[in-house]
Formats: sequence, C-alpha cells, structure tokens
Amino acid sequence: MRLIDETYLKYPFYGSRKIVEALGQMGQVVNRKRVQRLMQQMGLEALAPKRNLSRSGKGHVTYPYLLKGLEVTRANQVWAGDITYIPLAAGFTYLIAIIDWFSRFVLTWRLSNTLDSAFCIEALSEALQTWGAPKIFNSDQGAQFTATDFTDILKSQQIQISLDGTGRCLDNVFVERLWRSLKYEDVYLRSYEGPPDARQGIGAYFTFFNGERFHQALGYRTPLSVYQASMAEQAASRAA
Repeated sequence: MRLIDETYLKYPFYGSRKIVEALGQMGQVVNRKRVQRLMQQMGLEALAPKRNLSRSGKGHVTYPYLLKGLEVTRANQVWAGDITYIPLAAGFTYLIAIIDWFSRFVLTWRLSNTLDSAFCIEALSEALQTWGAPKIFNSDQGAQFTATDFTDILKSQQIQISLDGTGRCLDNVFVERLWRSLKYEDVYLRSYEGPPDARQGIGAYFTFFNGERFHQALGYRTPLSVYQASMAEQAASRAA
C-alpha cells in the first residue's frame, strides 16, 4: 500500500494496470485485482486527483468554486482544507489539514482512523477559535466537507463556501503540494508504526513546515512569518 501511495503521488493519472507494471519494475509481484482492491481501500482513483475518500455525499448541497481569477492578497482571506491517506507499518490512517491560502500556513490538523466528519469538524473548530475566521473556505466535494454539521459552522461565521470542481486537481493546489512535501520529507522517510507515532511525527513536521522551512514561492520566508506579517498589517490598517 505504501508503494502504491508513492507511485500514485508521482503519477496520479496511473490506473491499476500501470501501477501493477510500476510495482513489477520495483520487484513486487502483485496481480491487478489486489491492486484494485487496495486502491479502493486507500481512496485512490486514476485521472481524478480528488480521491474516492473525497466523493460528495448523497443529497449534500453543492457550492460554486469561488477562487477562479480571485487575487488572494492577505492572510485569512481564503482557507483550504483537504484529507489524505497516511500509510503506517500496520494499516493506515487519514489526515485532514486546514491551511491559509495566502501564506501556506498550516492552521490546524487532525488524524482519524475513520472518514466520518467528526475529525474535520474538530479541526475547523480549533482553527476558527485560534486564528479567527476567513472570508472563504475552499475544499473538495467530499462528504466530510459538505455535511450539514460542517457547513453550518461556516455559515454561522458568515464564511463563503467554495468547492473544487469535479476532477479538478489544481483547484486546491496548495494543499496538494503540502501533501507531497509531507510525504516525501517525512512520512515515507520515517515509516510510522501506528497513529500515536504518526501524530507525534507529523506534528513535529508541521511545526518545522510552518516555522523553519523556507518557501521559494514566499520569497524564501516561512509560512508563519508571512501569516503573522499579513495579520499585523491588517491590524495596523484597521487602527489607522
């Protein structure tokens, strides 16, 4: 499952046939039915970077994508949330992260063994309590993000809801880049044994990502410094 995850992260357009071939080149003999079963369990689907684990829930309300052509110029203007699969030595777990679009700052995150909406609601509630409220919250069309309990929290804060288009891998591009960095710089290197181990390690990585890792797109500044500078500028502007 880890090798499938690594291959998919590099080549999200690979279906089960090509992944079988890629695994074969790594010396892993496996049949296509097993790869299909594992991909389904992991929530991976070829040609659609929005995973099965992010499919919209039946009967859930849909919302338009609000970020097309939008100039994001400040922190807390747009937040984005997403869920990814984290391989463990024995099994797997799911991770949600909520980031500030302008600064790439990871506002909050949670791990869960299930894909219900509870851990997403916990992450959102913590982010709002700690960092204030954004103007727009963007996510994919997953059932966790379109659930009434989740969207009601956004509506109560007068936050506009934005959903990625179906199969649109670039609509939430900054979170996708975060997943790539996390997995290649931490998860794949450390091979976490279980959820407690992963929780500690991923927490340490996000602390590094926010406060120490320089980002070329941010002018070689850290997400935390960009976020704090933007919030300070906004506070000074309101006080003027």
